[in-house]
Amino acid sequence: MAVGERISQLMGALDSASGPDTSRATSPGGDWRVANGGATGADYDKLARSRPRTFPYFEYLPYETETSDERDESLETCLKHLFIAVAAGDFAPGAVHWTRELRGWLSLKFDLPRGTRKKLVKLYYELALAPGLDYLVAERFASMFMVLTKRKHYLRPGKDLILDWRPLYRELKLFVLPSESGGSHPPNVKRNIRTLTKLCTFAQLYFDPQDIPAMFDEFLPFFSTSFSENAYVVVGLLNLLLPTNPAPADRVDLLPQEYLPTFFHLWSLVNRSKLFDIHFVDIVSRLARDSLPAGHIGFSQHGIFTSEQSSLIFTAVLRLLEIPVGQATSPYSATVDLGAGLAVMLDRDQRKHPIAHHIARWIVMSLSPACLEHEDSILSKLEGLVQAVETFFHPSNSGSWTKTLSQLVFYLADFFVMRWNREHSNEMEVPEARRLTDALKRRFVLCLRDVIFMGIFAKSGTMMSYSLSTLQCLAYLEPNLILPGALQRIYPAMQGLVEVHRTISSIRSLHMLSKIMARTKGFRCHVTTVLGLALPGIDANDLEKTVQTLSYIQGVCYLVPFHDLTQEKKGDNGHSPSDSETPAEEIDTDTGLAMRWITQQVERLESAGSDLEIDYDKELSDHEEQMILRSSTTGLSEFLISFLGRVFTLLENLPDASRVRSGSPEENVVNTLPACFTPLLSSLSPELFDIALDKIANFITNHVIHQARDAMAFICNGLVKINPEKSLKRLLPHLLAGIRTEIDDNGAGSTRTTGSEVLPRDRALVWNISLLSMCVVHVGDAVLAWKEELFEIAEYMQAKCRGVPTVHVSNFIHHLLLNLTVTYTIDYSIYQKDELEKGLTASSWGRLVDPKTVSIAWHSPSAEEVDFAVKLFESQCKSAVNGLLALLQPDPPIKRDGTGKEWSDEVSRNLVLLRLIISGISVLFDTRIGVDENAESDSDSMDVDDEDDDAGLGEAEDEEVKPTFQWPTGYPLQRDDKNYKLIHDLRQQVGETLHRIHQFLISKQEDDVPCFNSLYNAYRSWFIDVGIERSAHVLDRVGRLLNADAAPFKFSGLRKEYPRPLLIRRANVYHLQRLRHNANPRPMTPLDSQLLLDLAESSVSLYTEIRRTAQTANESAVKCILGARPLVIPSLLDTLTKAVATSDYPRIKGAMFSLLFGSLAKTISRDWRFTPRLIKAFIEVTGADKPSVQKLATNATFQVVDMGKAMERVVILDKDVVEAFAYVWSSGSGDAVQLKIGKLRDKIKKKRSRIEGKKSALSKELIEISQTAHWKKVSRTAAIVVNLGMRYDTIASDEMIDLITRGSIDPHPSLRGLYAGALVGLFSVIQTRAITGHSYEKYVLGEEELPDKITVNTKTDDPNWTGEYLDSFAKPEAKYYVDFDYPGWLVWNKTMPAFLPNAPSLVYDNVETDVRKKIGKLLDRHWFSTYFAYMKQEPRDSGADRFRMSSAMMLTHAFELMFGDLTLANFEDIKDLTQSVYADGSDKHQHRATAEIMGALLSCAPDLRPEQRQEVWEYAFPIIRGIFKDGLTPENSSYWTTFLHVVLQAKDPRRGWPLVDWLASFRLDMDSNAAFKESSKIHLLQQCICDAGWHFRLEEPILEDFMKHLDHPYKGVREAMGQTIASIHRTRYHESYKNVPTLMKAQKDVSSIGIRPYEPSEEYAVAITETFERLEEWRKERPAGQQTPSSYTQAGKTVLLWLDTTLSSYECIQLVKFFPNIFMEQLLHMMDIKEDPELQSLAYHVFRHLPNIPHREGEDEEFIAALIRIGRNATSWHQRLRILINIQVIYFRRLFLMSEKQQRVLFDCVSAMLGDAQLEVRMGAATTLSGMIRCSPLALRDKMVAAIKTSCTTSLTKNPLPKRRIPGTPTPEHNKLILVRHAAVLGLGALIQAFPYTSPPPAWLPDVLATLARKAASDSGMVGKSVKSILADFKKTRQDTWHVDVKAFEQEQLEDLEGVLWKSYFA
Repeated sequence: MAVGERISQLMGALDSASGPDTSRATSPGGDWRVANGGATGADYDKLARSRPRTFPYFEYLPYETETSDERDESLETCLKHLFIAVAAGDFAPGAVHWTRELRGWLSLKFDLPRGTRKKLVKLYYELALAPGLDYLVAERFASMFMVLTKRKHYLRPGKDLILDWRPLYRELKLFVLPSESGGSHPPNVKRNIRTLTKLCTFAQLYFDPQDIPAMFDEFLPFFSTSFSENAYVVVGLLNLLLPTNPAPADRVDLLPQEYLPTFFHLWSLVNRSKLFDIHFVDIVSRLARDSLPAGHIGFSQHGIFTSEQSSLIFTAVLRLLEIPVGQATSPYSATVDLGAGLAVMLDRDQRKHPIAHHIARWIVMSLSPACLEHEDSILSKLEGLVQAVETFFHPSNSGSWTKTLSQLVFYLADFFVMRWNREHSNEMEVPEARRLTDALKRRFVLCLRDVIFMGIFAKSGTMMSYSLSTLQCLAYLEPNLILPGALQRIYPAMQGLVEVHRTISSIRSLHMLSKIMARTKGFRCHVTTVLGLALPGIDANDLEKTVQTLSYIQGVCYLVPFHDLTQEKKGDNGHSPSDSETPAEEIDTDTGLAMRWITQQVERLESAGSDLEIDYDKELSDHEEQMILRSSTTGLSEFLISFLGRVFTLLENLPDASRVRSGSPEENVVNTLPACFTPLLSSLSPELFDIALDKIANFITNHVIHQARDAMAFICNGLVKINPEKSLKRLLPHLLAGIRTEIDDNGAGSTRTTGSEVLPRDRALVWNISLLSMCVVHVGDAVLAWKEELFEIAEYMQAKCRGVPTVHVSNFIHHLLLNLTVTYTIDYSIYQKDELEKGLTASSWGRLVDPKTVSIAWHSPSAEEVDFAVKLFESQCKSAVNGLLALLQPDPPIKRDGTGKEWSDEVSRNLVLLRLIISGISVLFDTRIGVDENAESDSDSMDVDDEDDDAGLGEAEDEEVKPTFQWPTGYPLQRDDKNYKLIHDLRQQVGETLHRIHQFLISKQEDDVPCFNSLYNAYRSWFIDVGIERSAHVLDRVGRLLNADAAPFKFSGLRKEYPRPLLIRRANVYHLQRLRHNANPRPMTPLDSQLLLDLAESSVSLYTEIRRTAQTANESAVKCILGARPLVIPSLLDTLTKAVATSDYPRIKGAMFSLLFGSLAKTISRDWRFTPRLIKAFIEVTGADKPSVQKLATNATFQVVDMGKAMERVVILDKDVVEAFAYVWSSGSGDAVQLKIGKLRDKIKKKRSRIEGKKSALSKELIEISQTAHWKKVSRTAAIVVNLGMRYDTIASDEMIDLITRGSIDPHPSLRGLYAGALVGLFSVIQTRAITGHSYEKYVLGEEELPDKITVNTKTDDPNWTGEYLDSFAKPEAKYYVDFDYPGWLVWNKTMPAFLPNAPSLVYDNVETDVRKKIGKLLDRHWFSTYFAYMKQEPRDSGADRFRMSSAMMLTHAFELMFGDLTLANFEDIKDLTQSVYADGSDKHQHRATAEIMGALLSCAPDLRPEQRQEVWEYAFPIIRGIFKDGLTPENSSYWTTFLHVVLQAKDPRRGWPLVDWLASFRLDMDSNAAFKESSKIHLLQQCICDAGWHFRLEEPILEDFMKHLDHPYKGVREAMGQTIASIHRTRYHESYKNVPTLMKAQKDVSSIGIRPYEPSEEYAVAITETFERLEEWRKERPAGQQTPSSYTQAGKTVLLWLDTTLSSYECIQLVKFFPNIFMEQLLHMMDIKEDPELQSLAYHVFRHLPNIPHREGEDEEFIAALIRIGRNATSWHQRLRILINIQVIYFRRLFLMSEKQQRVLFDCVSAMLGDAQLEVRMGAATTLSGMIRCSPLALRDKMVAAIKTSCTTSLTKNPLPKRRIPGTPTPEHNKLILVRHAAVLGLGALIQAFPYTSPPPAWLPDVLATLARKAASDSGMVGKSVKSILADFKKTRQDTWHVDVKAFEQEQLEDLEGVLWKSYFA
C-alpha cells in the first residue's frame, strides 16, 4: 500500500478520534469558522471524507495502479483548465468538457480533498444559477453540483460549507412571483423549473440556519388567501428553501418551537388542501430529522413537537392516506387546490419523494425512549394509526390507498433500520437519552407485524414488493418476533395447502428472509428443510413461480455452504480430537435428529396462536443447536440430486423461446438459471460437486434439447468456472468428439439454410458448439492445456460448415479470444481459501467477510495465452480476409448469378467472423496507437492562436473531447512487441478489406440487404471495440446483474454487508469502469476518415434496412473518433440538398435522420459553417409531399428553430468564487494562465461576432423566401426567422419589421397567428429594453425600472393604519395605486410597492424609437380594419371560441403606439371601426371582438396621459355599461366575464373605478322577470369581488340587499347570490400583523399550534343566526306536502349554495361553531322535503361536508353532543339514520383529537341506536358500530368489545322467545321482544364484522358465533335472517385462511355452527 495513502489513513483515524467531531457538549467554538485555524484546519481540508471508504478499490486490482500523486496531478490539470474556461467565458464546450472530465475522475472512486470540493461546490452553484448563461449549459452545471453534494458525509452542513439561498430564490421567483420580478424574461435564460427544485433539495442542507429570520421577512409578507396562489407560493418556498439544520445553541430565537406555532397557524389558514398537508408534513419531517442530533433542542415523547402539534400532524397523516370512511367524501376539497396556480411548480416530484416517505421520516426521527414511559406519545399514536387502518392492508381490500399504505409501512421500517444501524455505528451522533433502545425496537416491530403478514400476500405487485422489503427490515430488527410468524404462514403454503398465489409470496418472503434465517440461531436449522419444500416450485407449468424459486435458492447459496458438516475435517474446533466428547459427536451422521426436531417445530407452529414468539437462544444450548444443524446438512446431497432432476425436467419442457429479448417468462427462466447455478455450484463441497458434474455431463452427452441450448450452456459455464481443470477434462472430449461425429457422419451444417431457423439435422451440432463455446469463456488459463485441440477444431469447423451453424462457430472463437485476453475475476467461493482448507463448522453459516480483507483470485493474460490468442486471431483473420477478397474477384469461387443466395451468405459469414474476432481481441488494441507518448508532456500547449477563417465559426471539434488521462488497466503488451505490431497491422488490413467490400457492394449488389447489414455491424465493431468490447455493453450488463443480486442484501445504514462473491464482482466491475474510462475518443487516421465517409454514404441509402444499420454504426463511430462529426456533415448536407431538389424521399429521410436526430445536430447548431445550409435545406423539405417526411420535419422543427437563438453575451458570475479557484494550484504559473485566458477570450469574442453576422445574413435571405413562397413553407420559415432576427441590441431589421407587421393581417389563418405572435414579441422586446434602461446586463439580471413604480413606507406602528389603508379603496381618488394583493394581508413589510396614477412615460432611446416609428407607419386604418374583420370571424374549432388574450395584447400595443401619435390611424378611426365591429350586437362573435377591443383599450389606458385616459374611459364606459345592462346573453356572457377579469385582475380596483362602482351599485330587481339579466350581473359582480379580493370595500349595501331577498324565485339568480355572498365573506378576512416578529410572538403566546384563524365576527354570527331563524319561520309557514315552491324551499337553496361554497373552500372553519345548534337540524329538515329533490340533494351534500371540516381540539364537544342528541331523539327515522353517517366519519377523522370520554359517549349512542324502532336505523347502527370498533385504538377496542359482548349476550339469554307462537296478530310485548333480540344479534354481528380479516380470529369470537347459532338462529323473521347472513359472511371472508382459523373453535362450537347453515360449511 502506497505510503501516501497510509499516512492519509492515519490522519483520518486521528481526525475522527479527536477532530472537530467528538464533543458536542460545548457550543461549537471558533475553530471551524476561522478560515485556516492552525494545523487541524489545513489538514482537515485535505482529507476527502469524514468516513473512510468501506471498500478499498485500488488494492484489489491485479496490477499496479497509479500513485495518489498522479491522481492529484490530473485533478489539478482538470481544475486549471476549468478555471481558464470559466474565466474566459468559454462555457460550452470548454467548461462543460472539463466538467465531464472531472466527473470521470470522480467516477473512478478517487477522492476529492475537502477544501477543493468546497470550492468546486461553490463554483458550480454559482454557474448553475449564473444570470445570462444558456439554460442547457446551466443544466449541466446543476447536475454536477448535485453530484458533488450527493452524500452528506462529503461536506458537513454548516461546518464545511454554507451556501447563499438568495440566487436560488431569485430564479424561483421568476416562476412563481412573476409580478414581483417584472414581466419580461430573456428567452435564452428560461430555466427548467424541475432543475431548480432539484437544486433546492441538494442545496437546502447548506443554507445557513441563521438566515431563517431573513427568509421569513422575505417570504411571509407575500402570504395572502385573498388571492390564494400567494399562500401556496409562500409555503412551497418555505418547504424548498428553509434550512432545517439546528442553529448554533446560543441563538435561542431560532429554536424550532419559536416558529412552529406560526407554521401551524399558516397551515390552518388553508384548510382542506392536500398540497398544504404535503408541504407541511415534508417540512416538519425534515425538522425532526435534523434536530434529532442537536442536544440543545428540547426533546420529549413527541420528539421536538408538543402533544397538540403531534396530534394535528397525525390527523393530517390520516387525511393524506385518503382512506374511505363509510359514505364520506374525501377530506380534501377539489376546488381549494385549484387555487395553487403557479405554485404547483414548487412541488417536489411525487415519484421521487412520495408522501409516505415524509410521514415515515417524521415518525421515526421523533422516536426516543421517552415514548415508552408515557401513555400518549408518538409511538402510541403510530400504533393507533396502524390499528385504525389495519383492515386496509388485507389482500381482499385493495384500492387507491393500497400503494400509499404499503409505502408508508416500508419507509417506517426502512428509516427505523437506518437510524438503528447508524446510531450503533456512531455515524449519527444522537444524544444518549434519545437513542433507540431494545424495548422501543420491540414495540415498534410488534406494531407493524400484523399488517405486514397481511401485506405480503397482497394482490398488487407493488404492495407485495414493499411488504416483502418491510418484512426483511423487521426480521432484521427482531428475528424472534418475525420469523416464527413467517414460518407459520410459509410451511402450509409450501406444502401446497393453499392457492398458488400464496405459495409465490411465501417463496419470495423466504428469499428476503434467507440472510437473517441463515445467521440466526435455531432458525438456521429450518433452512435445509424449507429449501427442500421449495423444490416443487421449479415447474415448467408456472414459470413465474420457477423464477422466484430459483432466485430464492440463489440467495441461500450465497450464505450457506453446501457441505455435509458431519463429514467435514474436525479441525481445531475448541477441543482436540483425543477429547472424550468426540465419539458422542460422531453419532448423528444421518438426518434423523434434524427430521425429528423439524417435525416437532412445525407441529408447534401449527398449534400456536398468531402472536407467536420463539426465542431459540433460551430454548436450545449451543451444542444441541449445532448438532441439529449438522444433522440437517446430511440431506443436502439428496437436495442436489432432486434439484438437478427438476431442472432437467424443466429444460426438457421449456416452450420454444419465440424471440430473443422479448421479456417473456421463458426467457426470464433461462436468465435466472445461470444466476442461480453459479453460486450453487460454488458453495458445494468437493464430493457434491463431483455428483453435480457427473449428472450434468451425462445429461449433455445423451440429450439434445434445442430450446434449452442457452440455459444448458450457461450451466456448463458455471461448472467450468468453479473448477476448470476437473470440468474441462470431463466435458471437452465429449463435445469435441460430438462435433466431429455430427459433421463427418451426419453431414450437419453442410448446406446453406434460409432464415434463422436451425434445421433438425444441424441441431445436435449447434448444441455441441454452443456448449463448447460457453465452456471456454471466463474460465481462466485452464484452456491452455487444450490449446491444440481447440485450435484444430476451430479451423476444421470453419472449413466444413455452411449456413446458420457458422455463426455459432464464430461465436466460439470470439469466446475463446475473450477468455485468453481479458482480465477478470475467477473466484466464486463464499469463503476465503484458508478457511476452506481448515474445514467448515456450524459457525461458518451465514457469516459474511469483511470487505477490507478479501483476497481475490484474478485472471491476467499470461504471455503464453497472448501468443495463443494472437495465433488464433491471425489464422482466422487471414482466412476470412482472403475468402472475402476471393469473393470480390470477377470469377469468385461461388457464382454471383443473382438467383441463389450462396454468394451473399458466404460474404455475410466471413463478415460476422471478422466482427466477432475483432471484438474478441479488442482488449489488446491500444487506444493510443499512433500517439507519440512524449508529445503529451506539455499539457498547457492548448492551441489558441491558429485559426483560419472558416474554423472560427465552429468548434475546433477535437477541443470538445480532448482525450485526457489514461489510467493503468493491466494492458498485457509492450509497444515494441511483435505481437503488438502484428495485431495492429491485421486490424488495418481488416479495415481496408471492409472498405473494398463496401465499394464493391455499392456498385454491384446495392440491394443485398443482409450483406450490407453484416458489413456495417462489422464497421461498428471495428470502430468502437478498441480497448474494451464496447459493442457488448459489458459494463452496463455486469453492473446491472450485480445490482440485481445485491438487492436482497442491502439494509439502510449498513455499508456493503454482502457475501464474498458479490464483493469480488464489485472489484471486477471497478476494473471494467477503468477500462471504459480509458476507451476515450482517439485521433483520426486516414483509414478512419475513409470508413466514416462510407458510412455517411450509406446512411442515405435507398433501402430502409441498410439506412438504419448504417446510421446506428455511424452514430457509434463518430463518438469514438476525434473530429469525425465535421467530417461527415458536409457529405450528408450535400445529399440532403440534392435529394430535396429531386424529391428523392428515402434519401431525404435518411439525411434528416442522420443530421437532426442524432449527436450531429448539436455539432451543427454550434458550427455555423453548416447551420445556414441545413436551415435552408430544412425549409425546402417542407414542400415534400409525403406524410412520413412531413412528420420527421415537424419533429425536428424545435431543434432547428433553437439553432437561431441568440448566443449568451454576458454571463454574470461572482468574481470571488471564481478567483478562489485560482489558488488551487501553484501560483508560479499565474501570468501564463492570465495570458492564455486573454487569448481564449478574444478568440471566443471573434467567433461570436462572426456567427452573429452569419445569422443576420441568413435571416435576410429567409425573409425574401417568406414573401413569395407557399404558406406551408412560409410557416416554417417564419418561426426560424423570428428567432434569428430579434436581438436585444438592434431589435430587428427593417425587412423583418415589415414582414411581421404586414403578416399579422395575412389572409392565411395559421400564418396570421404566427406573425401576430412575433409582433407581440417585438413589442415586448422594445418595452423590455426601455424598462431595463437599454443595458443588456441589467436585462440579464432582471433589474427593471418602471417609471410609475414607487416604494411607499408603511406606517405599521399606527394601530389604525390597516383600517385607513383599506378605507382608501372605497374612494375613487388615490395618491398611488396598490396593484398587488399581498401587502399587509398577513404581515406588513416596512415598505410596499405602489404605482403613481400619472406617471412619466417610458423613455425610449433612438433604436427603440426607430423601430416604433417603422411599425407605426404600417398601422393605418386599413390595417386595423382588416385585423378587426378577422377578429370577428367565427373561429375554426370550438375550443378557440373564447376571449383571446393574444388579440387583446396585440391591440394593447398597437393602441399604445396610436396614442403616442406614431400610427397613421387615429382614435377617431378606431371608434368608427369598433362601431362597425359591434354593429347590432346580435351575433356572439361581434361580442367577442368588441370585448377584446375594449379590453385592449382599457388595458393601455393606465399608461396614457390623463387627458387621453379620460377620453378612452368616456368612449368605452357607456358602451360597456349598455352591454352589461341589456346586451348579455348566455352565449356571450363568458367573453365579458373574461374581459372584466382582464381589466381588473391584479390591479387596484380604483384603476377601473367607473366599472367597479357601477357593478357595486347593483340591486336586485324583484319585479324583473329576466332571470338571466339579473344573474349575469351578479356573476360579473362576483368576478369583480374575487379580482379585487380584500381591497373590495363596497360590500355592505350589496350584502344587505341579498340577505333581504334570499327567497328569490329564479334558480340562476339564487345560485349567483349564494356564491357571491360566500365570496364577499371570504374576502373580508385578513390578519395584518405589523411585522413578522409580532406575528410569531402572537402565535407562540397563544398555544403551540398558533391562533385559530377565521373566528367569525359578531356581525357574521348575527347574520347567520338571523338567516336560520327566518328559515325556521318560513318552514313552519309551509304546509306539509306543498308541491309548489315556497319561500322556505327557495331561500333554503340560496343558503345551501352559500354554505356549500364556503365549506368546500379553505375558510370553512369560520362556520364550525354554528354546526351543532344552528345548521344540523335545519339541514336534516331540508332533507325531509320530498317535494323538492334539488333541495334534498343539496342539503345532503352540505351535511356530508360537516364532519370533514377540521375542528380544533375541544371544539368538537358541542358537535358530538348535537349528533348524539339528534340520533337519540329525532322523531323522523331518516334523520336518525343520516346522523349515523356523520358519527362514523367524525370518529375516524378525529381519532387523534378526541378525548376518550367523547369516544365512549359516541359508542354508547350508537349501541343504543341498535334498538331503534326502525329496521334501517338498526342496520345502519350495526355497520357504524363495527366500523368504529375497527378503527379504535387497541385499549379502547378491547374494553368496548367486552362491554358490548356481555350486554348483548345477557339480553339474548334474558329474553328468550316464548315456547309457542300464539296465532293472530303479534302483541306489542312480542314486538318489543323481537326488537330486543334483534338489537342483541346485530350487536354481536357488529363485533364479528369488525374483524373480517383477523386470522386466526380473536379468542372471544368463536364463543360469540356459537351463542348466535345456539340462541337466535332458529328465530323466525328478521332475527333469524340476520343471524344466518352474519354466519355466512364470516365464512365467506375466511375462505383463504380457513385451515388456520378452524383451529380456534372447539368441536362442539363447530357442530353448533353446522346446524345453522344447511351446507356443512364449517367442517
